[in-house]
Amino acid sequence: MYNYCAVIPSLDPDERILSIAGKLSDKGFGKIIAVNDGSRSDELFIRLREEYGCDVLTHCVNFGKGRGMKTAMNHYMNEYSASMDGVVFVDSDDQHHIDDVCACCECLSENPGCLVLGSRDFSDPNVPPRSRFGNRTTSRFFRLFCGLSINDTQTGLRAMGNDIIPKLVTIGGERFDYETNMLLETKNLDIPIKEVPIKTIYIEDNKQSHFNPIKDSIAIYKTILGYISSSLAAAAIDLGLYWLLSVLLGGLGGKLRIALSTVFARIVSSLFNYTVNSKAVFKSSENPKRTIVRYYILCILQTAASYGGVYGLSLIFGQDHTTLIKLPVDCLLFLLSYKIQQNWVFKRK
Repeated sequence: MYNYCAVIPSLDPDERILSIAGKLSDKGFGKIIAVNDGSRSDELFIRLREEYGCDVLTHCVNFGKGRGMKTAMNHYMNEYSASMDGVVFVDSDDQHHIDDVCACCECLSENPGCLVLGSRDFSDPNVPPRSRFGNRTTSRFFRLFCGLSINDTQTGLRAMGNDIIPKLVTIGGERFDYETNMLLETKNLDIPIKEVPIKTIYIEDNKQSHFNPIKDSIAIYKTILGYISSSLAAAAIDLGLYWLLSVLLGGLGGKLRIALSTVFARIVSSLFNYTVNSKAVFKSSENPKRTIVRYYILCILQTAASYGGVYGLSLIFGQDHTTLIKLPVDCLLFLLSYKIQQNWVFKRK
């Protein structure tokens, strides 16, 4: 018997969803919640209720997988959290082996404060190219930009206990972006992640997936894309002002000209960058007095590093090319700045 509630979010499922419910029931899951996310037919959901005693939660229209997961977690916390220990999410296309579902629950029992992920092996030749590319790309982004080492960032097999569900249910995102946001927020919420190796199963090249490669990818990467856009705009302002000031201050010595141009250009571009990152990218609710002090500590150090890099390389490549030298120097500092802003400047309590 597993003292966990199994949740199956679904949009227009086929009869495999009945097979999943049967396996979960046979394994002793005391309660199964199925989320009908605006499906065209209620027939299978009626059978889930009648044949397996499932709670069926219905959206009048397709709100997205993220909303479905939050609807189920809210229902679970209100109805079953007093007598059960947590939930495990299972995809409706039967691509999660029942033994792996149980393994994730067992891992959660041993690590009740963790978010448990069923992690697939994407080196398997049976993995569709679209899925292999998407997961590997997202994993690299997480490692590079977020400092999170997760092998399978898009897995739908996830188990979580009562202690962390109230934290996770408040995270933003309505569709597939919610699953990504959940992983990103674990760092801010101090929730450890445990990965359990699972079988890599793709049925009919994952044709039943409702993932939209363009729309959902933009939603998944919106925080990172927002930071990149903000940084590119600030970099354009910074580089443009640096070039203009370099021309206007051409009569000064090379060292003083580079220093003045770097400082004044960075003051203007940093004000723009701080405002956009605080309000639109990281959506910080911290006291602005605190975040702006942190931001400018970072900004001063970054400016000094930029100046030192540009001046040092100009001694090698010549002072007539400082604008071109500045571009790669600031690109390297860009990656470091993202991590510091995310984990210190705009870190939420």
